[in-house]
Amino acid sequence: MAMTQVLLLGGTFDAHVLSNRLDAAGIACTYSFAGATQSRREQALPTRVGGFGGIVGLTHYLQAHKISHVIDATHPFAAQMSRHAIAACGALGIPLLSMERPPWQATAHDQWTHVADMEAAACTLRPHHHRVFLAIGRKQLPMFASLSASHHFLLRVVDQPDAPLLPAPHALIVERGPFQLDDELALIRTHAIDCIISKNAGGKDTYAKIKAARQLHLPVIMVNRPSLPQRMQCETPEEAMQWLRSQL
Repeated sequence: MAMTQVLLLGGTFDAHVLSNRLDAAGIACTYSFAGATQSRREQALPTRVGGFGGIVGLTHYLQAHKISHVIDATHPFAAQMSRHAIAACGALGIPLLSMERPPWQATAHDQWTHVADMEAAACTLRPHHHRVFLAIGRKQLPMFASLSASHHFLLRVVDQPDAPLLPAPHALIVERGPFQLDDELALIRTHAIDCIISKNAGGKDTYAKIKAARQLHLPVIMVNRPSLPQRMQCETPEEAMQWLRSQL
């Protein structure tokens, strides 16, 4: 284990849980934040923040820091980072594990419209969707800024977004999950929401809004996850620890 040096590509709650497990096990590891989220959870592990400079930069980092294993626990929609990790680890022969929570699955009582990306989600929005709950993070909010003023948006983000790029009119909530069903029901009713746009992030922290939409019979425009090359995958921090121990 003395020769083990793990790079944990994080940013999710599951990555935070895994980082604590790695620290408790005494496994040398660096936790890497992409930098997209400004309010980050404190880590016991050594951390770095920011990009690597593409595939070439990541390859150099892995070599310079003698990384023996990489665990990709980034957000399911952080596709570029995941693709770079696949390419760099493949080139160097470094074992790579992707820890990704399973996507949500629609039930018979859901009213989902599946779309491939956020641009398609904006195009799918209809004029009769007057009050829209945008639960997509702050980076892609500008995509909705040019839409008709007939839409009123409820924006919920973890970090304060750039005001000039926000859809108008809108209401803004800066808050981090997890969110409870009763609170989501109250929020949706208070703002008279008639449509929700969401990424299929999976997990429990933000699923309450999907349950609330089901209970209130509201349509959901669900943005599917980007496709990625095949790689070794697991779903939980426990499975990631088992994989890592099997490698040592």
